[in-house]
Amino acid sequence: MDYRITDYGAVGDGSTNSQGAIQAAIDAAHTAGGGRVTVPAGEFLSGTIVLKSCVTLYLEEGATLVNSLDAAHRIDLSGLLGTGDADSDSGAMDGLSGGCFLFAAHAHDIALEGRGTVYGQGDKVFYDGDPEGAGGGLHERPLDIRPEYAERPRTTYFEDIERLTVRGVTFRDAAFWTLHMAGCRKVIVDGIRIENDPRAPNNDGIDPDTCQDVVISNCIVEAGDDAIVVKNTVPMAERYGASENIVISNCVLKSRDSALKIGTETGRSIRNIQLSDCVFRDCSRGVGIWVRDGATIEDIHVHHVSGTTRRYDGGWWGKGEPIFINAQRRAAAPAGSCPGRIRNVSFDNIYMASESCVFIAGIAESPIEDVSIRDLHLTLGGQGLHGPGVFDEQPSAQGVYEHDIPAVYVRHADGVTVSGTVRREAGLRAFPLAELEDTFDCRIDMRELGHRG
Repeated sequence: MDYRITDYGAVGDGSTNSQGAIQAAIDAAHTAGGGRVTVPAGEFLSGTIVLKSCVTLYLEEGATLVNSLDAAHRIDLSGLLGTGDADSDSGAMDGLSGGCFLFAAHAHDIALEGRGTVYGQGDKVFYDGDPEGAGGGLHERPLDIRPEYAERPRTTYFEDIERLTVRGVTFRDAAFWTLHMAGCRKVIVDGIRIENDPRAPNNDGIDPDTCQDVVISNCIVEAGDDAIVVKNTVPMAERYGASENIVISNCVLKSRDSALKIGTETGRSIRNIQLSDCVFRDCSRGVGIWVRDGATIEDIHVHHVSGTTRRYDGGWWGKGEPIFINAQRRAAAPAGSCPGRIRNVSFDNIYMASESCVFIAGIAESPIEDVSIRDLHLTLGGQGLHGPGVFDEQPSAQGVYEHDIPAVYVRHADGVTVSGTVRREAGLRAFPLAELEDTFDCRIDMRELGHRG
């Protein structure tokens, strides 16, 4: 049965707050045992919308749900969830104080579908505080946040949902994380588009946080922050355990951070993750795997990927690495503590034009174990105005530091094999082809092709 929001008083003029009408339609469908709540063509401004079990929110073509930036219209996530708030270096969940637009928790059989748009109004939140480019030169630095929006709302927050489906919709201009799923199970994300500002901070695309049995496919994601992030935040890890059994395929991903990021939040294990048949467009990193909080990341497999990675100016993490695997202590962690384990990782059929090396680095207390990279085909050279010469292990006490850029760098690792080809521009050929530090059973077999330039 369909429940049309205009029948409950919603007004699609872009300025009338239709929160009460939209919620009334959802509540009616839920009370009746389930149904489809339809949003027709028009712009419907609303505060937080609470989705409920057995309800599909369907956006017709031409329909736009507009996220109200008025804090009085938003749910208090930090109080409701009891997880507090935290900065991004703590390993806990950050940004909860900003609330969210579309919300559901402890429910089942929820869907967000259609050909319409969810508009986060992030373009009203961010501004360029350096319009002349004096601090960046290339207008690459992250945008600033208007003081009145210091607490920015997530576009979505779905916690502990059994059988969640998000299909077909377009998300535009998120003010904070776009699609955040925490502790959800049996999830399908299919054919969505995320069109966020490429310079806006913390506007992640898709964040499966402590989720199990997830399929993400046929998506196009453009964001300033990471395009897809598989994480295990400490509060969610305590409630729901491991992040596991996640398949990502047939996506185009663009980000000024990582295309696919695994970690840094690692409260419990992250395992059984597969990514295949994807294209990365001008990302700071291709695939990045971080462990920081004492857990184990294992059984990660990446197949048939192509694209470009490059270095941006400003505060973005990453300096153009196609593959980045890192076990490192957070800045506040005690000396000698173990950040966790990364093991049983494989890559094959990787074709990347990049500005930095394959980077695989642990520490003595936490070596990287059993990594296989084969059929790797790299083209290393400049793509922007920033030359090579630095490594980036943020967030950690190590941070960003100067270093030569070989094609492959491995430190504190046991059982690493890398094979393929590399073509380097003239300046990068002055660096070693491979550099190994404190490694055991590591074999690098990279054939160097004729240089660029």
